[in-house]
Amino acid sequence: MHGTIESAAKLDELRARATSLPLEQFDPGDPELFRTDTFWPYFDRLRREDPVHYCKDSMFGPYWSVTRYNDIMEIETNHSVFSSASALGGITIRDIDPDLRRESFISMDPPRHAAQRKTVAPMFTPTHLDNLALSIRERSAECLDNLPVGQVFDWVDKVSIELTTQMLAVLFDFPWEDRRKLTRWSDIATTIPGPDGLVATEDERQAELTECAGYFARLWKERIEQPPKSDLLSMMAHGAATRDMDAKNFLGNLILLIVGGNDTTRNTMSGSIYALSQHPEQYRKLRENPGLLDSFVPEVIRWQTPLAHMRRTALADFEFRGKQIKQGDKVVMWYVSGNRDEEAIEKPYDFIIDRARPRTHLSFGFGIHRCVGLRLAELQLKIIWEEILKRFDHIDVVGEPKRVYSSFVKGLETLPVKITA
Repeated sequence: MHGTIESAAKLDELRARATSLPLEQFDPGDPELFRTDTFWPYFDRLRREDPVHYCKDSMFGPYWSVTRYNDIMEIETNHSVFSSASALGGITIRDIDPDLRRESFISMDPPRHAAQRKTVAPMFTPTHLDNLALSIRERSAECLDNLPVGQVFDWVDKVSIELTTQMLAVLFDFPWEDRRKLTRWSDIATTIPGPDGLVATEDERQAELTECAGYFARLWKERIEQPPKSDLLSMMAHGAATRDMDAKNFLGNLILLIVGGNDTTRNTMSGSIYALSQHPEQYRKLRENPGLLDSFVPEVIRWQTPLAHMRRTALADFEFRGKQIKQGDKVVMWYVSGNRDEEAIEKPYDFIIDRARPRTHLSFGFGIHRCVGLRLAELQLKIIWEEILKRFDHIDVVGEPKRVYSSFVKGLETLPVKITA
């Protein structure tokens, strides 16, 4: 069913279930809700009626859902009770076999988290971003100039994947001719194995991730033997907190950086085209005033919310908003719901590119685990749209997107478009 496109009547029926289904039967983490884009009314109802909700049974086991903006921020900052540690299950709703868990700095608690994160932070300083901006613009211009005007093509593949993959190759100083391996490994890292998935079994998934580790191990050996450079791999190879990582920590940080650099930007880039197609008055406003890009970019990131959730594990029994969370319980913070919370964001279901406070969103997380590369993601999105507005009168979406089967990555697999010069 994952590859099908439902009729409008079927989608309406799927959404309507949220009003009739008893709350105790709610499973908002069901990936099928995200593939069909029918999850919104579930979260609307949870925010109103049961903002800290317990799901007893799901394909991911039992879990708590935290759905309001301010509650999510409270969980995010309470590290003494709510842990990110990979040893306890990590940061996604899906549990990983303990033997396969790989530690990364996002799945560490203080104080260990800070040292490894600090190693790669220089990549994202304002000075370094200024240096990257010129090459981002050159690659964006070249990509756009080679698009087929007047013909239908897949925006996700031709633009979103290509530009984010090029950016990853630059960040890692990765062999250019093999750069699409990075996209594949990112997708494999987050996919749910199954008959309709990218891989059929978990063993196949692990085999490809082992290939990723082996490829990067060879590059790592080269970087250790060279003087320090300004790419992420060299930073980790020479960093005091990362140069002695074990194999699991090494692959964990690689996957974190690959997925972080790929999914957030790629899906927001695709989401920006789709959002404007659904709101032509905002597209018109942007074309008439390109200066609105500074507020357009964070609004798109809020609107898309490219990663739908993050997960924590309770270290102790804890009462939260009148609910008794037990030690070891899985607690899922639904960013996608917090970004539609009427109590925190005015008119959250409206796409408003000149919104007064566009940075009020949770798409990058909150607190110490806030995305280290958020400014780079914003920069890439701003530059690609500056270049689009220079070239094209209109980019029309000419068919329904195919959405990712995942309740973690909220993205588009394909998006058919046609450009008017």
